[in-house]
Amino acid sequence: MIDTSQSKLAKVNVLVTDMQGKPSKGEQVFFRSDVTGKSVNGRSDVMGKFSLQLPPGASYLITLKSLTDSTKYGVINIPALKPGEFFTEPFKVNVKFEAAKTYTLDNVHFDFGKATLRPESFPELAELVNYLKNKDDIRVEIAGHTDNVGKETDNIKLSRERADAIRNYVIKKGIQPARVTAKGYGASQPVADNDTDEGRQMNRRTEVRVL
Repeated sequence: MIDTSQSKLAKVNVLVTDMQGKPSKGEQVFFRSDVTGKSVNGRSDVMGKFSLQLPPGASYLITLKSLTDSTKYGVINIPALKPGEFFTEPFKVNVKFEAAKTYTLDNVHFDFGKATLRPESFPELAELVNYLKNKDDIRVEIAGHTDNVGKETDNIKLSRERADAIRNYVIKKGIQPARVTAKGYGASQPVADNDTDEGRQMNRRTEVRVL
C-alpha cells in the first residue's frame, strides 16, 4: 500500500452503481489523460468499488467499457503539485451507469447461408467471453436474426443455428451452459428496411440480450 499522505500520485476511489444506487460489479472504467493520451483502468468489485492512482497535472476522460463499445461519462481534473506538495486525501468518483440490455455483435460473421463462424469473428467473441466472466451474475440470450429473403422456416432455422454456434463457442470457453440461451427469430424483428441492401445487411445480425 502506498501512503497517500506522502504520494506524488493521486489516489482515486471509484464507486460504480446503477441509477438506483445498487453496486455494479464487473464494470471496466478507463481514465484517459489529455496530456499523455494514455489510459489507466480498473474494474469494479462486488461492492462496485476499485481504486487506482493517476499522475497529477492532467484532466482524465472517464469512459465505461461495455461489451461492444464505450460510453463517455465525465472528466476528472488532477491538479499539478508544487515543489514539496503531496496528495493527502484520495479523490472520489461516483459513477452512475445503466448498462445496455441488448448488444449487437457487429463484428461476428458467418459463411454465406451457413452457421459456420468466420475467423474474423473470434476477437469480438473473445470479448463476449470476457464480459460474461466478469459479469458472472448475469444470464444472456443469444438472438439470431436474418433478413426477409427466402422462406420463413429456413430463416428461423438458420438464425437459430447461428445463435447456437455462438452459444456453443462461449460454453467451450468456460461459460456455464445455464447462463446462456440461444434463439432464432428469423426475419420477425427487423431494425431496418428490407427493401435495400443496406437494410437487409443490418437485419442480418446477432444480438446479446441480458436477461
